[in-house]
Amino acid sequence: MEPNVEIRRLLDVMPASGRMTTKLVSKPQQAKVIDASFPQPWNQARPIYINFDLWCRLTKPQRDLLLLQMVSWLTGVKWFKPDIYQGVVLAGLVAGFLEVAQSDVVGVAVAGGLSAIAAWRIWRTNKSQESELNADAAAIKIAQRRGYSEAEAAQHLLSAIEAVAKIEGHSSLNFTELIRCQNLRAIAGLSPVGIPESYDK
Repeated sequence: MEPNVEIRRLLDVMPASGRMTTKLVSKPQQAKVIDASFPQPWNQARPIYINFDLWCRLTKPQRDLLLLQMVSWLTGVKWFKPDIYQGVVLAGLVAGFLEVAQSDVVGVAVAGGLSAIAAWRIWRTNKSQESELNADAAAIKIAQRRGYSEAEAAQHLLSAIEAVAKIEGHSSLNFTELIRCQNLRAIAGLSPVGIPESYDK
């Protein structure tokens, strides 16, 4: 597989928002088929690293859905959107600056602590199983605009998750992958049992 040719094809598969915020990078030395670092708030670049020697072992539909899921997850991470935790981070930072100006050590510690707790909560939410399930659902919706049916897209993503585990030499899927696979089986019509209610959006 010629990486540059495949990258051009994948760029056509990606939504416009994904092309604007992510970058596809060939990384033959990595052990993972596809990988991306958790995006930090101060870094706008969101590279997706692909080992094309392993990538070529997947079918084209599997590659499409795997990429769309990764792009959906990366673009779904929102550090700066109006909600309670972002408000607490901002308020804590402003209060911290005011306390520094007034040389109030206790005030600085309290404001900094509030900001840190809220920032940790934002990070945890974006790393949760729900964020992965949301990315799966978003990938399936984008795939439907690329000619796949909902059931086909779910089935291809399901088979891609299982194929990647084998390619990377994993003996079994992790807990989040098992939850995702069960949800995808239900969407694909392969199982009447969906995900537990506690994980449902």
